[in-house]
Amino acid sequence: MEKIKISFDLNNEYVTIEIAPNRRLIDMLREDFKLTSVKEGCSEGECGACTIIVDGKAVTSCIMLAPQVNGSSVITLEGLSKNGELDKLQQAFIDAGAVQCGFCTPGMILAAKALFMKKSNPSREEIKKAMSGNICRCTGYKKIIDAVEIARDK
Repeated sequence: MEKIKISFDLNNEYVTIEIAPNRRLIDMLREDFKLTSVKEGCSEGECGACTIIVDGKAVTSCIMLAPQVNGSSVITLEGLSKNGELDKLQQAFIDAGAVQCGFCTPGMILAAKALFMKKSNPSREEIKKAMSGNICRCTGYKKIIDAVEIARDK
């Protein structure tokens, strides 16, 4: 299969890569760019473990093809911290004890970050709705919602 060239902003760095047109976005991010915060859970876009932000929207990277991000802005968890400082959401998840096994945490944080990019002061109900596409088997969600509220109130 002939490869195609795509270019996009990845965590505030402009990148270009040649890939097969049928390559999944999650595979490109994990294998070619070594961004292992992007987790594969269900491979069907249902669990949210592979959530990233594309052009300000939370999306599941397991059901997107890599060429779909050509010309876009892509943010993974690795792109949130600045100069060694955690993003307020990352710190809030730690402070609230919302990190247990950690598998869903990157997707949860990015879903919340996408919400904050749209609305700086979301209600608890808006937070719940924004996080509803992400499944966690460990926390029962209370600490996750609490963490997003802590970050919102900082």
